[in-house]
Formats: sequence, structure tokens, C-alpha cells
Amino acid sequence: MARTARVALKRKPAGARRPTARRAPRRRLRVWRWVLLLALWLALTLGGVVTWLAWDLRHPAAALEATRRPGVTLLDTEGGVLARSGDLYGETVRVPDLPRHVADAVIAIEDRRFRSHMGVDPLGLARAAAVNIAEGRVVQGGSTITQQVAKNLFLTPERSFRRKGQELLLTLWLERTFTKDEILSVWLNRVYLGAGSWGVDAAARLYFGVPARRLSVWQAALIAGLPRAPSRLNPRADPEAAIARGRVVLRAMVQAGLLSADSARRAEAEAARGFAPAPPRGAGWFAVWAQDRLGALPIEHGADLLLRTTLDPRLQSRAEDRLSALLAAEGGRLGIGEGAVVALDAETGAVRAMVGGREARAGGFNRTTAARRQPGSAFKPFVWLAALEAGMTLTTVLEDKPVTIGGWRPENIDGRFRGQVTLAEALAQSLNTIAAQIVAEAGVPRVISAARRVGIVSDQPRDATIALGTGEVGLLELVAAYAPFVNGGRAVVPHGVLRAEVRGRTIWRREAGAVRAIPEERAAAMAAMLRTAVEHGTGRAAAIPGRAVAGKTGTTQNFRDAWFVGAVDGLLIGIWLGNDDAGPMRGVTGGTLPARLFREIASGR
Repeated sequence: MARTARVALKRKPAGARRPTARRAPRRRLRVWRWVLLLALWLALTLGGVVTWLAWDLRHPAAALEATRRPGVTLLDTEGGVLARSGDLYGETVRVPDLPRHVADAVIAIEDRRFRSHMGVDPLGLARAAAVNIAEGRVVQGGSTITQQVAKNLFLTPERSFRRKGQELLLTLWLERTFTKDEILSVWLNRVYLGAGSWGVDAAARLYFGVPARRLSVWQAALIAGLPRAPSRLNPRADPEAAIARGRVVLRAMVQAGLLSADSARRAEAEAARGFAPAPPRGAGWFAVWAQDRLGALPIEHGADLLLRTTLDPRLQSRAEDRLSALLAAEGGRLGIGEGAVVALDAETGAVRAMVGGREARAGGFNRTTAARRQPGSAFKPFVWLAALEAGMTLTTVLEDKPVTIGGWRPENIDGRFRGQVTLAEALAQSLNTIAAQIVAEAGVPRVISAARRVGIVSDQPRDATIALGTGEVGLLELVAAYAPFVNGGRAVVPHGVLRAEVRGRTIWRREAGAVRAIPEERAAAMAAMLRTAVEHGTGRAAAIPGRAVAGKTGTTQNFRDAWFVGAVDGLLIGIWLGNDDAGPMRGVTGGTLPARLFREIASGR
């Protein structure tokens, strides 16, 4: 028994150690279980965050291949670009195919550590933060080129933590999927560079008239500086600001060791060469009107459209300059707030110039097409056409005397009566009493019919006051309606586009055609009377020595509107001066400033 006790005593310590030995593996098992569980939850959480960030993202590969809105480019009669709209891209370029200084300029000003970081640059972020704090405002961004590609190509402008997370996700995907040159190539082809240009090749052609492959160091530096504020800094908006920004880029290239100081100085000297010529300032009026008149065309999805137009850039510039000079010199003194000019080919109706007002801005109110004003005596040629159709001739004698028609008593602008005058002389002197007598004899319906046949489409009053142009017309409408008087009697349709092309292939062409509006002999009679009006009538100020000018003046009550429509060498030019609020001018008639402006524009043709 004692022996048994001793054995039991010996075994007790060993038995006591066994539970401790068993608990240690269990603890380790529990620890690993918690580690695995935590890892699983972290993975699920990370997966959920990634799913939350990526669920509404476009697939990156699809975004890189995404189509764009087609661009529309309008060319003038000399082949120059007069307007562009839509997404305007040049040729797709690759970094290896460009001069090295193109990539160097972008890297120097946008992301100096582009070649070494993994998409996000902590040092760049810290540097930008330090500069912004020192300046007290945001003057420098911290986004890398890869981040810019991610957010500009795939994301919306929204500012939120989720969007930043998406940007980081896409940035890492881009860095893992593409080489640095491929990422930079995407940036160069998709970045907005102002004045409607997307991509470095479009900007090179727009601002310097060369493809991106031929950009000089200075040109590359100026273009590389535009993404900071492309609408404000581009050469078309502010040439001086663009040049100043280009100098900033050159200094950045020197600081980054990508350009020597001597090369930078030589490049900066090139700034004096300027930029590719810009279209006429007011070409936007014409461009908008011409495209609206053309309507929709069947083109391939995403294809760019080239429109060859009728606009004469030299005539357009001259019309803009002369109108601007006249309003600046005489507008304030004579109470003239606005003016408009339109010129078209009398044979075809092709619009050669269009100035919609004194402020040349795209999308501005176009007074040649949208404004409706009383034409006054500029409407009288249609009344005289009705007289010819009623059997009168140029030598028919009428009496300039007081006239009363249903209580209406028209008077001549000078208050005088001239007695017996011929039909031709009455138009030359713009006699109101004779106009009223013609309407009374020929009838209002005949006058309206005559006006409509030659091109007046606006509704006109159906009473005797139509004789003095009391209805409303547009300037372009009025000018086009004069065409049959000087082209042998054919009505024309004003138009601005001759041909439409896609990828060098003509998809639409304007078909020539003419509709006879009046007999040739009546057109000749009207032309003769309109020449008389300029030779010794109210339009004398429009006369050009050695050239046959035909035209007619127009003035409305209280000098609210002053018009002149004239023709010379197959070109019709219409002028309107007045105020948008129909306020009176100070004694301005159609035979004064409008006739003089016609002469100034036409004599330089």
C-alpha cells in the first residue's frame, strides 16, 4: 500500500503538466483562427470598397476606345479655317514619333517625376502643398500625368472621397497595364488645349499651322503650358498670356535639367514670330447661320465634317473694320448704337460677308438674319416693280402733290412737292407721295405679290402704308430680294455652304439653280432706275467713280432706321444702322452714313 502511494505521488506531477501542454496548441489554434477571420473580413471589406468604387466605372479599355462627338470645320473661299465646332482632334500621335522636347515640356511643367513614380507622387503632393500654403491659395496641383489621364478619361468632375478613390484605382490600373510612353501618349491625344482643340496635334495645327511632329521647342513649351487654363491662356483668347505661360514652361524645363539655358533663350526669341492667322472676328455669325441653313447631313458616327463655304475672308474683314470704325467715330455723336452688313453674290445668292453687329462674338445676336425692322424707302423698289407690272414705264409722268388715302396723308422727307416727275426720277428722289399713288393705282395685292416673287417672305401690311415700307424685314432677306433687279430677273436663295466632305469624300454638294422671278426687260428697267438713284438721287454718297453702282436708300420715321442696299460688279451689299431699342438717331438717313459705308466696303473689293 505504501508502495502504491509512492507510485501515485510520483505520477501526480506528470499528470498535472498534461492540461497545460494541451492548452498551448489550442491557444495557437485560436490565434490563427482569429488571424484568418480578420484577414477574411479585411479581404471582404477591401473587396467591398473596390466594388463600391468600381461598380459604375466604365471599363478602362472601352473608355480608351470611346468615340467622340464629330468635329465640324468650316473653310472660307481661300481655304482658311473660319470656324470650328465639336470635338476637334488632330492626328493621333505617339511619344516616340514626336520631337523629344514635346514630352520634356509636358513632363517639366506637369509631372517632373513621371518617369520614376508608380502613378502617385507623394513628393509632388508635398511640394504642391508647401507652395500653396506659402502662396495662401492654390497655385500648383499635385496630380500626376497618370492621375490626370485617369480622371479626365474615365471620371466626372465631381469632387468627393469616392471619386478620389476611383482615381487611385484607375491610376494603379493604368500604371500596371501601360508603359509610361503609352500613358503620356494618351494624355497628349486627349488633353484639352483651348479654342476647341483636343490633343497636341490639333493645337499645333490651330495655333502654329504645323503638325505636332514639327513643333519647335518654343511651340511645344507654349502648348504644354495651356492645360492649366486652356480657355483663358490659349493664343486665340490672349496671345500675351499664352506667351508668358510658355516662358514659365521653358524655365521649368531648364530647372528640371531637360533643356539648357542657352537653348531656352533661343527658343524664347521665337515668340516674336507670332501665331497662325485667326479667322475674321465676326465669322461666328456666318458659321452659325450657314450650319443652321445646311441642316443635318448623313455622316458616319464620329466622323469629322468639313464644310467649304462661300465666305470671302478679305471682304468679311473689310466689312467688320469699316463698320467698327464708323460706329466708333460717329456712333456716339449721332446716337447710333448698332449696325449690320451683309454681302452676297447677286448671281447665285452665295453670302460673301456677314457682320451681325458691332460686337464680334460667336453666338451673339445676328442683326442680318434675326432682327426685323421697317425698311422704309428701301422697300420702294418692290412698289415700283408693281408699277411696271401695272403697265407704267420709266418715262410715265406722275405728279408729286399732296395725297390723301383713307385719312392717311404721306409727305416727302423734305416736306416739298416737285410737281410732274417721271417714274424713274420719282424713285431716284424717293418721293413718298408718288409711292402712295402707285399703291393706290396698282393695288396692295399686286405690291405684295411682286415683293414675294423676288424674295420678301415676311408678312407685310395690307394697306396703303406698305408704299413707305412700314412692314418689317430682315437685312439678308431684303438684300437677296434686290438680286433679280441686277441679275436679269432670277430669284436667289441666300446660302453659305457649297460642299460638305467627310474624310476627303464629298457627301453633299449644292446644286446650282435659278428661278425666274420677273421678265428680263423689267429687271433691266429696275436696274436702270436704281442706277439713277445713285447717279443723281438720294444714293449719291454710294457712287464709286468709274464703276456702275445701283442702289436704294431707306429711312424710317424719326430716324429710327437707316438703310442702303446697293449692287456693284455683281455683288450686293446691304447696310443697316440704328439702335436695338428702336431709339431715334440724330438725323441719320440712308443716303448719309449707310451709303458712305457701302462705298467704303465696295471700293476696296
